[in-house]
Amino acid sequence: MQLETTTRNDALIITAVMPRIDAAIAIQFKDEMRDACDGGPARVVLDLADVDFIDSSGLGAIVATMKLLAPDQKLELATLSDNVDKVFRLTRMDSVFAIHSTTDAAFTNIIHAS
Repeated sequence: MQLETTTRNDALIITAVMPRIDAAIAIQFKDEMRDACDGGPARVVLDLADVDFIDSSGLGAIVATMKLLAPDQKLELATLSDNVDKVFRLTRMDSVFAIHSTTDAAFTNIIHAS
């Protein structure tokens, strides 16, 4: 599992460089996300372009990350594959997170319509 971080326009972009976020890595993912976000800017964009599969444990890890953020931080999602987007829509988590079609779209205020 690997997370890559960059900053852009006072936002932290975290790219999940892995094909799956599932029960096998959910706890490690949550811990690494917490560490990456700690003391960071108010806006955090999680780029899921490389993730093609997410199960309930992976979804739970992303929700837990959102809850672990500092009060002034907000987690947004970008570049969801069709499979991952379907999980967020079916669980109605698309109403909890701002979801952008691409990372670039996250900086032009284009929110993906579900």
